[in-house]
Amino acid sequence: MKRLLLGLVLASFWQTAAVQTTYAQTYPDRPIRVIVSIAAGSVTDVIMRAAANELQTRLGQPLVIENRGGAAGILGGQTCAQSAPDGYTLCVIYHSTMSYNPLLFSKLPYNADTDFAPITRLFMLTEGVFVSANVPANSIAELKALAQAKPDGFNFATLGDGSFPDLFLRWLNNQWSTKIVGVPYKGGGPAAQALAANEVQVTRFGVGNFMGLIEGGKVKALAVSAEKRSPLLPNVPTFAEAGLGGYPGQGWWGLAAPKGTPPAIVAKVNAEFVKVFNDPKFIAFLEKQAVVSATTTPEEFAAFLKKDRQDAESLIKLTNLKPEEYKAAP
Repeated sequence: MKRLLLGLVLASFWQTAAVQTTYAQTYPDRPIRVIVSIAAGSVTDVIMRAAANELQTRLGQPLVIENRGGAAGILGGQTCAQSAPDGYTLCVIYHSTMSYNPLLFSKLPYNADTDFAPITRLFMLTEGVFVSANVPANSIAELKALAQAKPDGFNFATLGDGSFPDLFLRWLNNQWSTKIVGVPYKGGGPAAQALAANEVQVTRFGVGNFMGLIEGGKVKALAVSAEKRSPLLPNVPTFAEAGLGGYPGQGWWGLAAPKGTPPAIVAKVNAEFVKVFNDPKFIAFLEKQAVVSATTTPEEFAAFLKKDRQDAESLIKLTNLKPEEYKAAP
């Protein structure tokens, strides 16, 4: 009897594996939805639309971008978790989705540990601290002096409570003994436009969101979050050079699918995205967006997610934040 049961289990396993392999061989046979957890026009959105164009040729089906910006990536994470695990929903996730939100919010509408199948990390961000051209500061030291002279006189663009820009703001207020006020936006693009219009005076986002505004004289870059100065902004100091070297954490973006997506499809999607994000022409495009290609295997991405959560815990301890119950906007 035991041998019979074992034989049935093995037969079922091999049958399932065979079905998944066949499914992966015919995949995709219809358009693929790609959920992007940030507003249209932001650097990540621009990158994913460019990648979608490349991948359509490779996969033979269009990749349809669906922007779910706001709430520090929670809306995108929820949409992903609630989607069918059939390979026809891919999810662009980032540090807030996977590392920070689980530590900052209770009753999230998704579980970062169990609701996703990691596919690959895509790229690391080169971020910067930017101010409106109306702000009479040309360095971090000058900005600090202004903010301390008028502790509640500045607004700072974030992606909502608990988002990476928000955590940086809280850390900055703690370090500087200031009361700079956070104002939420749905992405780097909207935040950049708000900064240019002087609706907010300071922010920290990916450099690529601001290049046109810097060239147009509407925004000033004061520091970049990289070990070396960005070739896009060679005269702008690094965080360490500017006196912000104690801030932990770095922004990243990656790709996942709903949990339960067949491993053979995860492997196929991983292979195609890795090829695109390591193509020399695409790497040159990424450099112009101020990001660095950083692809991984699914297993390497899973290990990275675990380590990034640990780094997030260290940062949250510094800001003395306690978990709050997540409440969806009405």
